[in-house]
Amino acid sequence: MKNFALIGAAGYIAPRHMKAIKDTNNNLLAAYDKGDSVGVIDSYYPNADFFVEFERFDRHIEKLKYEKDTYLDYVSICSPNYLHDAHIRFALRSGADAICEKPLVLNPWNIDKLQKVEENTGKKVYNILQLRVHPSIIALKEKVANSKKNEKFEVDLTYLTSRGHWYHTSWKGDVNKSGGIATNIGVHFYDMLSWIFGDVQENIVHVHEHDRAAGYLEFENARVRWFLSINAEYLPKDIKEKGQTTYRSITIDGEELEFSGGFTDLHTMVYKDILEGKGYGLDAAKTAINIVHNIRNSKPVGLKGEYHEFLIDPLI
Repeated sequence: MKNFALIGAAGYIAPRHMKAIKDTNNNLLAAYDKGDSVGVIDSYYPNADFFVEFERFDRHIEKLKYEKDTYLDYVSICSPNYLHDAHIRFALRSGADAICEKPLVLNPWNIDKLQKVEENTGKKVYNILQLRVHPSIIALKEKVANSKKNEKFEVDLTYLTSRGHWYHTSWKGDVNKSGGIATNIGVHFYDMLSWIFGDVQENIVHVHEHDRAAGYLEFENARVRWFLSINAEYLPKDIKEKGQTTYRSITIDGEELEFSGGFTDLHTMVYKDILEGKGYGLDAAKTAINIVHNIRNSKPVGLKGEYHEFLIDPLI
């Protein structure tokens, strides 16, 4: 049984980490979040110590080590994006490996520095790249790898996930803290696309606003038109009529990739791989971080070249 600590316990994604720790038969010793709405812990680890001040959390980890001879094996990190780098460093310097949500960090050079910390501490950083363990995505990667196609695949990616006014007031609405919409909700898909279709050859941004972003990515084996939004106005009519607030679509050469289901236990699958020494580390995270960094720092070109069909809309 391995010992875990959790940073960011009040966040949306934290329960998936708690469940993954539980499902892999490990122990959560302590958790930290500056917010105290963490009653969900009772469903998994009611005896875990909880802190709302990082200094007290840090001290507790030290006391466990020196007074009770109890050491952390892993620190799971679900904190806001801009804090990932600091919390990863804390984990490594505490003698634990880090398991961190995406985006691992906001800037490519942060990864280079973390590699130095890995070398100095002998500990590792793992990134939650859960789409890489989704059965439909694995099948697509195998299909592409075995394809004898001479031309690149034509891909259209659409991801709409409605968010209310709270989003813009929270850290997620601050580009300096979240990295902006493409980083915050798109990094999962950029990682998936690069994992399947190879190195990036071109990265063009058509639109990048507070509630939507769109662009064109060309990989070794694919030409991708992508559109992301948190604005419910973009949801297709039939999706709205069903009362759904999320729409996720990927077409490859006009054929829809069905991967709407099967997300429930992906974190547990990632944790199992990490515990078996097969998790994805810093090198695996680099491509997606480079993509989102370039998107965030590119000047949008407007409706030029190959752009997503959702841009032909009066909202733009």
